[in-house]
Amino acid sequence: MRSGRLAASGLLISMLLSACVPSVVPRSPAEIAAAQNAADLSNRGQFDQSAQAYLALAAQTPSRVDHYKLLAAEAYREENALDRAAPLVTGIQRDRLSDDEPVRLDLLRAEIALRQRDPATALRLTTQPDLSVPANLRPRLLILRADALAGTGDLWGAARTRVEMDDVLHGADREQNRDQTLTLLTKLGAQPLKQRAAAMQQGDRMLPWVNEALGRLGVTVAQAQPNLEQAVGTLVPGSGASVREGYKMPAHVALLLPNSDGLAAAGAAIREGFFAAYFQSSDTHAPRATVRVYDSGGNAASAVKAYNQAVADGAQMVIGPLARPEVMAVLGQPSLPVPVLALNHSDNKTLPAGTASEFALMPEDEGAQAADHMIERGLHNTYVLISGDDFAKRAAAAFKAELEAKGGQITGTAQLPASGVNYGDAVNALNAGNAGTDAGIFISMRAEQARLLLPQLRIVRINLPVFGTSHIYGGSDNATADRDLEGVEFCGAPWLFDAQTGLPGYHDIAAQLPAAHGGTAQLFAFGMDAWNLVPYLDWLHNHPGSYLPGATGQLTVDTFGHVKRVLTWLKFQDGVARPSNASLQMDSTPDGPAPASSASAPAGTTPMPATQPNGG
Repeated sequence: MRSGRLAASGLLISMLLSACVPSVVPRSPAEIAAAQNAADLSNRGQFDQSAQAYLALAAQTPSRVDHYKLLAAEAYREENALDRAAPLVTGIQRDRLSDDEPVRLDLLRAEIALRQRDPATALRLTTQPDLSVPANLRPRLLILRADALAGTGDLWGAARTRVEMDDVLHGADREQNRDQTLTLLTKLGAQPLKQRAAAMQQGDRMLPWVNEALGRLGVTVAQAQPNLEQAVGTLVPGSGASVREGYKMPAHVALLLPNSDGLAAAGAAIREGFFAAYFQSSDTHAPRATVRVYDSGGNAASAVKAYNQAVADGAQMVIGPLARPEVMAVLGQPSLPVPVLALNHSDNKTLPAGTASEFALMPEDEGAQAADHMIERGLHNTYVLISGDDFAKRAAAAFKAELEAKGGQITGTAQLPASGVNYGDAVNALNAGNAGTDAGIFISMRAEQARLLLPQLRIVRINLPVFGTSHIYGGSDNATADRDLEGVEFCGAPWLFDAQTGLPGYHDIAAQLPAAHGGTAQLFAFGMDAWNLVPYLDWLHNHPGSYLPGATGQLTVDTFGHVKRVLTWLKFQDGVARPSNASLQMDSTPDGPAPASSASAPAGTTPMPATQPNGG
């Protein structure tokens, strides 16, 4: 985003207004006509001719020479000819200008100084303590100040300045400013950023940016847990039952899911959950979009083709695609004419575009929330036991970052072997026999391994409290097999355990729709939330503290368009997972929060075999 083009329209309006400002000496009809002609040339993009016309006026009107020279210099700036503007600016007397003209002169001088590799002068011009800047010129001021700070070596100051203008930019300008902000921060390096993050308060506006930059550098960081203040969809007082806060439904929605080998089962489970929630939302009689399903193909080219076809067919919002290569391709397009709710994260080195959000079942979220949960229980010394799966390693990395950020420490760690049933070596490697009362165990693995591990811990008299991720739950109650997990607490999707009020009963749905139980239950719930987010995405993004009580958790949207989940805590009691006392159970009132048991997919879609969720 070149600073010379950021607020061109605002500048042209300002130029026109300035050309009409009355002076001590009344303007003649000929001068008024000539000034209007110069302004018209500028509005048509004929900046060089406009500058010449203003210079002619300056020569003919001594009482307004500085006024017309400034307009001529600004026209040259729009022509990207700052070298021609520079000598004009030098001769302008600032105290003979009026209204916003002195500020415009300072900004022009700062821009010329930057072009001439003199950032110190540019910084002085953009940081004057008594400088009063109109709102339409403030983005340009901040960009020039950021460039000047970067030019003088103050990368942190430059990044802070760019963050300051994030709220006033839109579209491509905002996306480019965000990328430049993160580029500045990453240049500082991982260790300085980690030190700055450690010194920040939780509400510091720079903290999410620092964490995002650390993610780009490959550093797993502590996660600020969402602040849940107000559920979306609450009735607006005095407006009648049909008006709910934050509800804005598009007329046409496209759902992009893969129908290819390897991804078809996951796509089918999400699609069934999506349409279950879609059909149930008719009970509220609120406006509801028409939905059309597209096969995203499972690869980058097919996903982009499906997105473009959906746009051509009139979609006003696109949900999906699902696979990471698909998401990266769709979100990586030069522009997104229709907003996207991607059902995965692209990677940690790019941000969603300004019209895009990302929603995924991330193991990192579970690991971080497990650390918070254990710290709240007073367990600051932790032993970590994980499987060799990717989700387990990601959850453990997030757990470690969050635990250490909250003052805890990992005392021992071990990874279970991929084969066999004897975990003695891994258990002994923990050296947890002499653990104190402030110690606990964090595990991340599938249910089959957890059922083998827990008895082996008890055999060697390791009776510490155990906390895990959602993967230790098999997707349905199995009291006989899960008695070995007695007392283990884990975080999970609230709807699967009837722990979220306002949603229809899970067991009623699962009894009729096979995809809603077993290994695909979380994907079914994920699909439900994908639909329920549709009318509230804008509100969630623009109102920090608001949340959607969802099937997979309490859902919020952060600064960068990432949908975050606050999970429910469950505990195995008599072999059955039940909500623990620390679980979040909040009232829900939004439109269409959950599926109806009679839901089915629309014509043209075919239910497919279930697969195990891959953990995002």
